Order: sequence, then C-alpha cells, then structure tokens
Amino acid sequence: MSDEPTTPGPDPAAAPEQPAAPGEPSSAGHPVESAPAREQTGIIDLHDTRAIPSRRPHDAGDDAWFDVFGGEHPIEGAAVPARADSSWGSDRADARAEEAHRSAYAPPAPAPGPDPDVSPATPVVSAQTGAQHPAYAGPVPAAPGSESTSAAAPGGPGGVLLTDAPQPARRRGRGRLAAAVVALCLLSGVVGGIAGQLVESRISLGGSTLPEPGAGATQRPAGSVANIAANALPSVVTIKVDAGSEGSATGSGFVLDNKGHVLTNNHVVEPGVNGDIEVVLSNGDTEKATIVGRDASYDLAVLRINRTDLRPLTLGPSDKVVVGDQVIAVGAPLGLDQTVTTGIVSALNRPVQPGDPGESSYINAIQTDAAINPGNSGGPLLDMTGKVIGVNSAIARVPGTSGSTGGSIGLGFAIPSDQARRTADQLIATGKATHPVIGVSLDRTFSGEGAQVDDKAGSVTAGGPAAKAGVKPGDVIVGFEGKRIRTPDQLIVSIRARAVGDTVTLKVQRDGQELELKMTLEADPAK
Repeated sequence: MSDEPTTPGPDPAAAPEQPAAPGEPSSAGHPVESAPAREQTGIIDLHDTRAIPSRRPHDAGDDAWFDVFGGEHPIEGAAVPARADSSWGSDRADARAEEAHRSAYAPPAPAPGPDPDVSPATPVVSAQTGAQHPAYAGPVPAAPGSESTSAAAPGGPGGVLLTDAPQPARRRGRGRLAAAVVALCLLSGVVGGIAGQLVESRISLGGSTLPEPGAGATQRPAGSVANIAANALPSVVTIKVDAGSEGSATGSGFVLDNKGHVLTNNHVVEPGVNGDIEVVLSNGDTEKATIVGRDASYDLAVLRINRTDLRPLTLGPSDKVVVGDQVIAVGAPLGLDQTVTTGIVSALNRPVQPGDPGESSYINAIQTDAAINPGNSGGPLLDMTGKVIGVNSAIARVPGTSGSTGGSIGLGFAIPSDQARRTADQLIATGKATHPVIGVSLDRTFSGEGAQVDDKAGSVTAGGPAAKAGVKPGDVIVGFEGKRIRTPDQLIVSIRARAVGDTVTLKVQRDGQELELKMTLEADPAK
C-alpha cells in the first residue's frame, strides 16, 4: 500500500455512519434519498417477535430492536473507531509507529570509513531539549589538543552524560565476547535442564531403571475374592466321567482330606458307575478315581484318588449363614475348569427336589445368585473366610426349557455344608448314608397349606417316631421346629436336614385344633 495521502473511503471495519431520515440532512450536510423497502426479518423469543429494522431510526428515543440489546452507537467523538487511513488509532498509524520504533532501535549499519570496526552510537532524546544526542556512560574524553566541552554529570565520573561531543565507538570484540558469554549460559541451562530431567525420570543412558513391583506387591489382602480364590483353586478338581455308549459328562468336586477323598454330587458320578472316572487337578494332573460311596437322596458322593499331597478345603457351619452373605462359587461350568464366580446368599431353606421322579433328591438348599451352570455341580460354595458352606448341586431354569439348554438365571442351589459333612462322614465310614424319618405317608393330592398325613390305614407306621409322638391319619402338619410348613416337600427336606436321633417339635392341626407334638427322629429301616 502506498504511503501517499488518499481520499478517505469507506472502511468495512469501521462503524458505518447512521443514515438520516428521508429528506433530512445527513451528518455530512448532504440530502439522503429514500431507501427502497426491504423485507423485514424477526427474532423469536419466549414472549414476542420484533422486526429487525432495515435502517436506524434517527430518533434515539425510538424503541428499536437494537435498543433491546445495547446502547446507541455515536457517529463521532473519542468512542468512534478511527478510519483505516487516519493518522491515529488505526491499523495504518500503528504500522507506521511500529516501523519507526524498529528503525530507531535496530542495529545500525556500519558507517563508511577507514575503520570498519567502528559503529555509530545510538541516538537518544534529551529530556531537557528534546534534541538527539549520543548516549555515553562515563566521562567524556576530550579530543586531542582541545579542551573538554562538557563536565561530568552529577554523581561523579560514573554518571550518564548527554553531550554533543563525538564519542569513540565500541569494538565489535566486546559484542562478540558478550555473545559468547550469553551462548555459554544458555548452553549450561539446557544441559542442566536435561540432566535434571534424566535424574527426575530415573532414566539411565545405560538402561532402564524404572521402578518394579517388589516382592509380594501382587498379593491380595486376606478376605478378598482374589485371595480366597487363590487359596481354594488348588483344592478344586474337575471330574470327567466316561459312560461308554451312554456318553460322557463333566462336573466338579473338591478335596475333603489328605487321604485322597473328593466330595462331589451323586448325579455327576452316577453315569460312571460302570465306566471310568477321572479327576483332573488344578495343575493339570489326571488321576483315576473310584467311588467310595454315594447317596441319591442327598445327591452326594465321595471319590478316592491315589494322592495324599493335596490340600483339603475346610467345611464351615452352614447354620450360621444368613441371607445377604457374600459367597464364591468355584468349579468347571461347561467344562471350563478353575472358574470363579461371586454372588450373595439370596435365600435359605429352599426346598429343592432335583433328579428323576424315581430317584429324587431332597435338598434344604442355600439359594445363591452366584453364576452356576452345568458343570458346576459338586463344586464348593465358599464364604468370605474361604470355608465351604455348600455343595453346588442344582440350578433353576425357565419353564419350558430343557436341561440341555438351561443355564444360570441367577438362581442356584447348594447343599448345606452341615448336611454334606454328615453324609460324607457316613459314606467314608460305611459306604452309605442314613436318612432320618418320622414314619408317615403324605397325601400328595392335598391342596391346602401344610403337609397332610394320608387318612388311609397304615399311613402312620406302627412303632415309628410319628406314631410314638401321637400323630394320626388325616393330621395336617403345619410346623416343624418352629418353622411354618406349607408343602409336603418342605416337610421332607426339613426332616432330611436333621440327624438321626434329633428330637424335634411338630405342630399339627386336627379337627380344628392345633396340637404341638415332640418326636425323636429315627433312621430309615429301608436304608
């Protein structure tokens, strides 16, 4: 752009002049013709719509759309942005001031002369006269053969003089020395910064020294799921059954003692009674197993392998379990060995009758929402101390689905450890388990609440526990050991959960009356 003065023209960045009303003089004294009508636009808010005017009203008091958002713009004065070609306050004026500043303080070009090392002094403006003088710090040397034309400034020889006398130029050598010093300082700072970063990051040029986890840093605290699982997994086994032409099956189990006994479900090993049973340990070792004893009614079985170096799991007290306790299920669901799932105890004393109708099991089960799937059967259900409180045995499935398509829907069932302990001890000792009975036949067609004793003759076994306690045909048993009985299965699993020789209390209804009877449980003579 040329620096020659030009005729001022419109600037898009500057505020436009406000047009006057038609027929009235403008701020420049020229008449304004009527502007052609333009389409009105509007802005919509929650209350109304106001048209945006196509021109600015001359009357400042007019309630125009713009006034809703801000004050009126002045057309002249200090608040009006200057035009781009004005001498002050514009882009052109700023550019000129910047150019003058750079010219005043830019390094001067060497002056022509015999000495190329001489450079002129930088001019400064005297505060008193406004004239330009060379700046010099120190006394002013006099020219040879002449007297000094100035005196030292107040403050002695070290003061600053503003004088018209010519000054000796500085040597470039000093500038080079100063530049070298500055470069050395910068280099030292960079080297020091890099060295500090290396030390801070603990990075060695000879190899990495990043911190590594110390011994035991990956161990989990006692009582955590990871810690309990790590301690329990070596004691949990996978059981593989080869039933020959009938196929094969997979289940779970866990080590009972240091004599090679493994506890599992009866329905896991039953197909292998006349076949082969293998126990796969946590380290992958496979051992042949034999059946020590099994009991279909309790759905429990004990195997034995030729290993005495295994660590057993501890059976805890299931009668101390309450709803809401956290539990951990371990086993081989769908053949995926060493699987750990977690959940809570969602119910207690749930009557469960899995198995075929001819050989049903009666379980007073612990219900859990820990994921249990086919293959988990026989595996342990652990509490948060790592003790076994149940043996995973059954899962619920949606009505209408088959056993081959069923999976975990958050309703799994485990045999209480108290029952498992009694049965396992009996199977190891004698190869079979005893079942407590009361000596009555129940009416499965009864639709009322409770378990009704059949009213036929012989429904109460002569000389049995119920007969000795005074139970008669047609009685409805509605309570057992203080717990309400609603169905026959609930009564059966409540009895099976007790031990032979226990004394229990029955509550029965007879002819509209409610009676409380005591009896002692006896072993099933048929077993």
